[in-house]
Amino acid sequence: MYRAGVPEVTGIAQKEAWDHHVLPPVELVRPGLWSIPVPIPDNPLRYVLVYLFELDHGLALVDAGWNTDEAWEALNHGVAEAGGTMSDVQAVVVTHIHPDHYGLAGRVREASGAWVGLHPADAALLRGRYVETDDLVARMTDLLAMSGVPEDKLPDLAHASMEIRSLVSMAEPDVLLDDNQKLDLPGWDLQTIWTPGHSPGHICLVSPRHRILLSGDHVLPRITPNISFHSQQDSNPLGDYLESLARLRYLDPEEVLPAHEYRFTGLATRIGEIERHHGDRLTSIERALARQPGSSAWELTLSLEWSRPWDEIPSFMQRAANGETLAHLVLLERRGRVRREPAVPTRFYLT
Repeated sequence: MYRAGVPEVTGIAQKEAWDHHVLPPVELVRPGLWSIPVPIPDNPLRYVLVYLFELDHGLALVDAGWNTDEAWEALNHGVAEAGGTMSDVQAVVVTHIHPDHYGLAGRVREASGAWVGLHPADAALLRGRYVETDDLVARMTDLLAMSGVPEDKLPDLAHASMEIRSLVSMAEPDVLLDDNQKLDLPGWDLQTIWTPGHSPGHICLVSPRHRILLSGDHVLPRITPNISFHSQQDSNPLGDYLESLARLRYLDPEEVLPAHEYRFTGLATRIGEIERHHGDRLTSIERALARQPGSSAWELTLSLEWSRPWDEIPSFMQRAANGETLAHLVLLERRGRVRREPAVPTRFYLT
């Protein structure tokens, strides 16, 4: 949610489209590799970039988009631009289970018979997130109350994600994609890198031969992904995320292909910017606690700077912002910088 510096942009047409608030074109990124923008309804990210790989026989997709008719039409249009049809799709590799990446996976499989691949850590969350959600809502309500969210806002924030369940075509994965796994995509040398943080099972894909990194939501050119402590990710997500960033330092891709915004180069520079942002955020929270010892997570969230005025941020994103604050507090607690007094709401203090 925080705007950061921009590395060198290589997706020129994508950047121009972003600046003009229009959908970018379908593009041939490399021989046999296409970028397909799929619109996201009512979302500041506007679209997800689905990547299409031409195989020896057939096609493969990385991510799929939201389950809306507009998104389905855009995805089919992009496949047609690449010279294929949906029936040619042999595989859908999903970087993580958020609806803009996973939502259409089931619909693609129904139309083509493609296999769907997902990391086991995300696969384990599917039913609790998209089918049997009563426990998820109850645990989120408890978490928000612990955070200090006012009672009159609790129901709205606790149920904020339920309205998007219809934007997911539930698809249990056919293939579980572990860390450092070479994908069965003939003609390509793609392999997985497990990068938890944004979700427990987020993966990036790297091609050493083509020197490209498909970064999903893990590394974006302009913003930082939401790293939240929440009812399905309640250990140390920010710590996981920073360790995952460090895993990418040994890579030197010629180009980074993210799931949002536009392609870019300079991965190490961008990683450094993201690390500095989180370092600054940790410092800001410590300073806020020095001024107001015993603050709740919600009070700290309201005191921090976000990418837009707080009253312009919708409920779901307010909940995500609170989750980000909690993730930073948990990391500070792990580092011995902050302690908590368990209560409802929980109060935090510098050690």
